[in-house]
Amino acid sequence: MAVNDECKLKFLELKAKRNFRFIIFKIDEKIQQVTVEKLGQPDESYDDFTASLPANECRYAVFDFDFVTDENCQKSKIFFISWSPDTSRVRSKMLYASSKDRFKRELDGIQVELQATDPSEMSLDIVKGRAL
Repeated sequence: MAVNDECKLKFLELKAKRNFRFIIFKIDEKIQQVTVEKLGQPDESYDDFTASLPANECRYAVFDFDFVTDENCQKSKIFFISWSPDTSRVRSKMLYASSKDRFKRELDGIQVELQATDPSEMSLDIVKGRAL
């Protein structure tokens, strides 16, 4: 599975310049390549992000999560989220599962990985818990 150069470039912009809050990636089965599907603007929220994920199709995503620690320090962590809803096609789930590690290696700087099959598995509380 190839990775479109735009995926790496946009990820670097998210990581270094903080131009985006999140990026949603999709596997284009016709060209056998991971491509950028949606870029979330810096002012978009976690709810905007979760609403952007299709209910019955797999996706990869990165989310730049800002939070405050117990010591009152402002921090951020970059999450890699593998979205594989139970209602998606079996072939699609297999394709995303088998390509995940190779794709993730292309994105240098991911700090937390999360796998979700329904929205409750990636609730804001879970993300906060994994960030701390």
